[in-house]
Amino acid sequence: QGHLVESGGGSVQAGGSLRLSCAASGYTDYTMGWFRQAPGKQREGVATINKYGTTYVAASVKGRFTISQDNAKNTLYLQMNSLKPEDTAMYYCAARVEVTLSLRIDEYTEWGQGTQVTVSS
Repeated sequence: QGHLVESGGGSVQAGGSLRLSCAASGYTDYTMGWFRQAPGKQREGVATINKYGTTYVAASVKGRFTISQDNAKNTLYLQMNSLKPEDTAMYYCAARVEVTLSLRIDEYTEWGQGTQVTVSS
């Protein structure tokens, strides 16, 4: 059992950028994902990457968000550019054993505590 610890959240104006990190010790070869949950809304998948470096990004953030990982540092990243107020949410990283890409929340077994991102207009 590893640990997932997110960092890098904060407050930014619309159009700005943030890079989230997730320290993911103990999750070598897992498929990793970023999810977010805005107040009063369901948690939704944002992006995922597997051990081969194959990625999938949700349509709502495609072209603005990029998921990547540094295996040597056991760290997952989410680069967020051109941020919009609707991107405001708690962002979570998560892990699953299966190599297939998925943004289904119920397919992820390990979750971090989250990091808050607030985008003001």
